[in-house]
Amino acid sequence: MSKVATFERGIHPKYNKELSSGKSITPAKLPQRVVIPLSQHIGAPAKCEVKIGDEVKKGQVIGSPAGFVSSPVHSSISGKVIAIADFPTAVGRLVPSVVIESDGKDEAVSFKENPNYMNLSADEIKAAIKDAGIVGMGGAAFPTNVKLSPPKEKPIDTVILNGAECEPYLTADHRLMVERPKDVVEGLKIIMRSLGVNKGYIGIEENKPDAIAAIKSAASGESSIEVHTLEIKYPQGAEKMLIKAIKNREVPSKGLPMDVGVVVQNIGTAIAIYEAVRFGKPLIERVVTVTGRGIKEPRNMMVRVGTLLSDVIDQCGGLVEGAVKVISGGPMMGFAQWTLDVPVTKGTSGILVLSEEEYVSSEEYFACIRCGRCVDVCPMGLNPSMLSILIEKGHYEEAKDYNLYDCFECGSCAYVCPAKRPMVQFMRLAKSQVKP
Repeated sequence: MSKVATFERGIHPKYNKELSSGKSITPAKLPQRVVIPLSQHIGAPAKCEVKIGDEVKKGQVIGSPAGFVSSPVHSSISGKVIAIADFPTAVGRLVPSVVIESDGKDEAVSFKENPNYMNLSADEIKAAIKDAGIVGMGGAAFPTNVKLSPPKEKPIDTVILNGAECEPYLTADHRLMVERPKDVVEGLKIIMRSLGVNKGYIGIEENKPDAIAAIKSAASGESSIEVHTLEIKYPQGAEKMLIKAIKNREVPSKGLPMDVGVVVQNIGTAIAIYEAVRFGKPLIERVVTVTGRGIKEPRNMMVRVGTLLSDVIDQCGGLVEGAVKVISGGPMMGFAQWTLDVPVTKGTSGILVLSEEEYVSSEEYFACIRCGRCVDVCPMGLNPSMLSILIEKGHYEEAKDYNLYDCFECGSCAYVCPAKRPMVQFMRLAKSQVKP
């Protein structure tokens, strides 16, 4: 079965994916030094398990989970621990991190392979995923084993893989679907088994016909898996939009996908799950799209966790003259960087370098003119205009009456705002000041 599906409202930004969509994934050079944050996930930071001077191997645990919602952290290279301290991360926070200097050997711990992985029990699968330190690789970085453990009163009947990759410029998931479609399908089957689910879907936007063809071919013969073609629209890949498009179910206000019986996972996460359960490989590297007209050689690269952005950019030829802004992630939901000495983490989907011609200054903004464009495009049906006005005046509690916490900060409102109001920053500010 195949159909074009979508959701209400949303926007159509210029996607600029042609800069890197045809570039095959290439391995980045082994970094000389990595800075590995002990908190790359939602939840409690991992507890440090090494000390300065320790020799470590690739795949060795250097941080253990410090709570139910937490995740272990592994060394991505072999070498010596030379520092343990707070270092800046791409989201702007200082995070306790382990700095490892490479010995150039890239020696790994022994990974436990399991050729009969589809015979494992649900608990065994989730344990393998937890031990591998897998988190959502679409950017949210929620511990995957927790997401695959919904409470009994929330039965799950559907798993959806998000192959939309609707964020402009980014092509990491696109390339994974083209180059490793069978691994994507195997990852989905493992997720389905862990949840006892008999139906799985993979949603892919129409602008990736090669990925659609590859995934359909890989899934042929799998009667429990459907591939859905999605309309090209932002934010098509958001969980709630994806569920509406493919299953026509609406996640209630303040609710989660499990409230409508669905679990959504990212394409990269599915492959990481396959590698963990089949080969015992922890999450120590990921595909990063390095793109934008401010970078000399846009590429899709397999990068070790902890590699500095500056190292990755150097391997792509460096910055062009006139490059004005570096963003970790995409232009809609990413974070602008003040330094390139921050590490790639498990949630780093892209490094975007904007040239002067691509950059739109947002340093000055104006009063809301009540044009209503933000209301027209908000995929959650919120009133971003009123929310921004309340938040600007410090009325954070009143903002909750306008469903502040239903906003997932897609940035559609800011994209269309003629007054250039920093809507997403307003929402983040309010959420930092009040509890749900």
